[in-house]
Amino acid sequence: MQQRTIIVNDRMQRGYRYILVAPVGRSFDPDFRPDLTPPEMLHLGVFGGKYMTDCGDEFPASWFAKAKLSPERADARLNFFGVAASQPLSVWRRKGWIHPDDPRGWFQWYCRYYRGRRLPDEDARQIKRWAAIRRHVRQLQANCERGDLFCRKRQRQALLHWAYDSRKL
Repeated sequence: MQQRTIIVNDRMQRGYRYILVAPVGRSFDPDFRPDLTPPEMLHLGVFGGKYMTDCGDEFPASWFAKAKLSPERADARLNFFGVAASQPLSVWRRKGWIHPDDPRGWFQWYCRYYRGRRLPDEDARQIKRWAAIRRHVRQLQANCERGDLFCRKRQRQALLHWAYDSRKL
């Protein structure tokens, strides 16, 4: 695979560069098996449509073709389950969950990882965080009838934000 350098100039990063070293959507850590791709997540409706509104130059246009986006502010009605299920970025910063390379958080890391960027230490940290969210899958399985999309909608939406397909639980 020929390596490619990506240069990011959006509202949160100017001149940030990273190299794509792995094939798109492949060569993932064996412990990282997300159910959904970033474009699938954007199409379903995540983060109130606000997350990627200024990132069109960094990611393929196809990711945004069917994305549910809200350029002005987050709109929970755009989320698949129609409910808010995110904490503000300020909370993520305060808890130390934000890495300087990915100032928007986990989903930005996942988008870049999916495209082929690899940062070994950060990848391990984010994959560990992703795996910890699995506890919410177990809670849905224990408390909801399979396929009941109205049961624990906020928890289901939060799982979508972490690339778990909670529609299938």
